[in-house]
Amino acid sequence: MPDFVKDNHLYHNPVEFAMGKIGGTYKMPILWRLKDKKWRFSELQKSLSHASDRMLSKALKELVADGFITKEVFPEVPPRVEYTITDRGLRAIVVIDTLRKYGLTLMEEYEIAHQK
Repeated sequence: MPDFVKDNHLYHNPVEFAMGKIGGTYKMPILWRLKDKKWRFSELQKSLSHASDRMLSKALKELVADGFITKEVFPEVPPRVEYTITDRGLRAIVVIDTLRKYGLTLMEEYEIAHQK
């Protein structure tokens, strides 16, 4: 399979490309939260408390730019921003759910405590 370039990055295979779009520490958890409802930035901040504001903002901007989520800004004071998953993002949920289940199984095998 030939290599290909997208976004000034060389990808060697489709898995690498997909992980470049939804991989990382925060993108999949963001998509997972958005699968059922709209979330405001402040709600995502609280839910992903280990994420710095800068890293959360960066992940959200990339997900918006890549078409996995939409951002709606309401002209209020203070401004209200809501994020919603798109059809492209919803298609990623199947992959994320599979990885999540696999991760839970591994955590049990390694006897690592977790929340379900």
